[in-house]
Amino acid sequence: MKSAFIAVVGRPSSGKSTLLNALCGHKVSIVSSVPQTTRNQIRGIVNRPQGQLVFLDTPGFHLSDRKFNISMMDHVTSALSDADIAVYLLDASRAAGDEERALMGRLATLRKPLVVVLNKTELPLSHASRLEDLIRASMTPRSFHRISALQKQGLDEMVDALFELAPEGPAFYPEDHYTDQDASFRVAEIVREQAIARVSEEIPHALYVEVADMEVREAPPVEGAHEKPTLWLRVFLIVERESQVGIVVGKAGAKIKEIRQASQRELGKIFTQRIHLDLRCKSDSKWRSNDHLLKSLLGSSQPR
Repeated sequence: MKSAFIAVVGRPSSGKSTLLNALCGHKVSIVSSVPQTTRNQIRGIVNRPQGQLVFLDTPGFHLSDRKFNISMMDHVTSALSDADIAVYLLDASRAAGDEERALMGRLATLRKPLVVVLNKTELPLSHASRLEDLIRASMTPRSFHRISALQKQGLDEMVDALFELAPEGPAFYPEDHYTDQDASFRVAEIVREQAIARVSEEIPHALYVEVADMEVREAPPVEGAHEKPTLWLRVFLIVERESQVGIVVGKAGAKIKEIRQASQRELGKIFTQRIHLDLRCKSDSKWRSNDHLLKSLLGSSQPR
């Protein structure tokens, strides 16, 4: 039996969340075309006959001196420190830039096994060969893999290579687990994903989600019938400016209704209960500079 923690790192929008969901066979990490959607270390658990791999999806590596972004980069550093193996995921349809070279420089000094994965190779424009040459010139990865996380191509070979590098050891989680996220976190992430998909580009990084109340309510007894209980949720979408509230809510509440309905559908795929979502929007101009809130929002790396 083998087991390992694996940090997945890469630039924003390289496909880390899509890869994690494809490997786990379930929605573990939210996906968006907006860069830096992932803010935390998201744990996805992959069980195979060889053992168990626990993948840590991290925020996209980027260069920034903003407090919120620095906090996200701390998660990348923490994941690399905690992991047994690092997976460096690159978007093969995109040429290397300053951020890519900076991340390569950091990974070149990493004292643990490194596997390089070139993603999005199904797209017609590919920089895969040039990226591979650039990486070989600056570091010595244990293996290279070309995959399509979206089309689930090349994943088995990559997983087999990771098990080859994994140390002997017992599983960290029961076999039926595919994530260790708590219910409140999963609710907040799904609502944030659906909001990001439906608001203008200026909103996503000025938005976070607060789950104010969460309660399972049993259905009233009905003779001869068995009704599912209801998961009752009161959730706030919080933006920085009052003017952004109107954007999120939309004309006559149409936008927030659309977000609520889409969130309920996605949550219904995860939870066994019926979903009742009470969704509202409010502003907090200082949330991205609040140390206590940032620590709570971004979370902290969990001990093994």
